[in-house]
Amino acid sequence: MKRRVAVTGLGAVTPIGNTVEEFWKSIREGKVGIGPITKFDTSGYDVKIAAEVKGFVAKERMDFKSAKRMEPFSQYAVAAAKEAFADAGIDMEQEEPYRVGVIIGSGIGSLKMVEDSYTRIQEKGPSRVNPLMVPLMISNMAAGNVSIQLGLKGKCTNVVTACATGTNCIGDAFRAIQYDDADIMLAGGTESCICPTGVAGFTGLTALSKTEDPLRASIPFDKDRNGFVLGEGAGVVVLEELEHAKRRGAYIYAELAGYGCTGDAYHITSPAEDGEGAGMAMKLAMKEGGVSPEQIDYINAHGTSTFYNDLYETRGIKYAMGAAAYKTVVNSTKSMIGHLLGAAGGVEFVTCVKTIQEGFIHQTVGTAKAGEECDLNYAVGAPVEKEVNFCLTNSLGFGGHNATLLLKKYDSAK
Repeated sequence: MKRRVAVTGLGAVTPIGNTVEEFWKSIREGKVGIGPITKFDTSGYDVKIAAEVKGFVAKERMDFKSAKRMEPFSQYAVAAAKEAFADAGIDMEQEEPYRVGVIIGSGIGSLKMVEDSYTRIQEKGPSRVNPLMVPLMISNMAAGNVSIQLGLKGKCTNVVTACATGTNCIGDAFRAIQYDDADIMLAGGTESCICPTGVAGFTGLTALSKTEDPLRASIPFDKDRNGFVLGEGAGVVVLEELEHAKRRGAYIYAELAGYGCTGDAYHITSPAEDGEGAGMAMKLAMKEGGVSPEQIDYINAHGTSTFYNDLYETRGIKYAMGAAAYKTVVNSTKSMIGHLLGAAGGVEFVTCVKTIQEGFIHQTVGTAKAGEECDLNYAVGAPVEKEVNFCLTNSLGFGGHNATLLLKKYDSAK
């Protein structure tokens, strides 16, 4: 039998707060973390804004020597993981280290390190490249650094599925606990690629919004949506086998009850037009959790603010939910923090856990009038306060990757 999985710790570094407490306070206030790009000179770039992490000082969240040997995507992951680990109250002296693991992914790793290294080669020759270039750059180093910092010797991997990375990492960690590969897993996603190459690359795909008004740039499902806003940060959670969590007296935020994962087999950047792949991921998550569409109170949508994503995801929700789609509240956290790429699923999972805890479904900020065929309840104009017993969170990635997680309110009597 599959073992039950609890959520016992939360950690986040985001454009609207560098801890879960700061992040959630900003969510409740409807704060938008989008603004002019400060990381490089955008002269000559069509895109001028992004959702940058602000005021993050790595040496305040980890020792200085370790921080110097990490690029920001790894720093964000370590900071979020340490917060989640402390929140869960884990004492490694009481745990078997080979039963505690890490699955934290990054969609890209460090593009900035690639840029800097190429420039150095051109200007000073190949012998002058930073000898740590490779371990600073590669995406698995977020998980590796977290493992090293916290002394976790269990399964240590990273899933890379573009914008579905964080959700797939949490889903794979869920499976590791269900099938007794681990008792505790730290899981989520991290990203930091607001740099010339990142912005130019996504602009070339016509994926980014060129709007310069921060309040009208990331507007999921809106009739005027025209692209996503590049964001950065990390979301990491502690998943734990339920009985293990209960034995050590851990606080249980929620229960992770289902995971669906599919591929569109359609296009390298566009979701399938009928939304069936995303819809099937939702169906699979609900099936595993033993719940019907009518029981789903809330869906945290991928909701990127690109024309096709929002349209096709809406179709996917209708495919999965049927008539219940119109009764379910849907929102997009990206309306406040932009699109964190590989980190999006981790931060949005944290959002779902807090939503279950407080019965507060945030507004899709900035969205004013839904576009054609986008006819669901997207929490436009105001937040929704209601009890949330079951929710889904979706992530869709380039390459046709679809991932959905089902969270439910924890009932100690069951």
